[in-house]
Amino acid sequence: MHYYRYSNAEVSCWYKYLLFSYNIVFWLAGVVFLGVGLWAWSEKGVLSDLTKVTRLHGIDPVVLVLMVGVVMFTLGFAGCVGALRENICLLKFFCGAIVLIFFLELAVAVLAFLFQDWVRDRFREFFESNIRSYRDDIDLQNLIDSLQKANMCCGAFGPEDWDLNVYFNCSGASYSREKCGVPFSCCVPDPAQKVVNTQCGYDVRMQLKSKWDEFIFTKGCIQALEGWLPRNIYIVAGVFIAISLLQIFGIFLARTLISDIEAVKAGHHF
Repeated sequence: MHYYRYSNAEVSCWYKYLLFSYNIVFWLAGVVFLGVGLWAWSEKGVLSDLTKVTRLHGIDPVVLVLMVGVVMFTLGFAGCVGALRENICLLKFFCGAIVLIFFLELAVAVLAFLFQDWVRDRFREFFESNIRSYRDDIDLQNLIDSLQKANMCCGAFGPEDWDLNVYFNCSGASYSREKCGVPFSCCVPDPAQKVVNTQCGYDVRMQLKSKWDEFIFTKGCIQALEGWLPRNIYIVAGVFIAISLLQIFGIFLARTLISDIEAVKAGHHF
């Protein structure tokens, strides 16, 4: 009959349950993101016909929500179970994934700073692609409207970009009522109006270009975002640092718990 005992090394309950609490927040957030994403897809009928996602030429914002939800749910689950069950494999998976995400974020930030022209071109292509699909998906439509209203901008580089959309195109072949117009989110708001006029952009580009700024925003959203970043650089840096510190803290907790578990296992005597 074999007997065993632990050495003086032991797993810290403090780190164990702190890591569990750290991960339960992310796991619950992942559940919320997944729930919201699946609900949005069910409302649009995507769950009954998944080909709708592939037919959309732009990006469906719900896909991003679901991707974030899957990552948070998976990492939160691995961290929670790994901490409670003292499972080294799950803890190493959690720790490795957080390290990978941290360095990916760092690499993206550095590359975006070094290759600003390339990033600007990619964002232009991305924005123009989604302008083409503006009427194809309600969530994409709301995202573009929110972006234009928040930054008081219109199109990627200006209102003319809305010629890319079949409904707003000024060509003679278009029979849309929105022909030569822009979305209502491009309109200069009227403080006297209590109800949003969703038809305020109709026919606005049929007028002289010199008069456009009386009715709509003429600045492109890329230019607006380029102006927004320097004005809010401390907020952006603060958010980045806060996220980085949270990730480093999670890595520290996981590595400390792994070291404790390995020390306990190494101290077994049979």
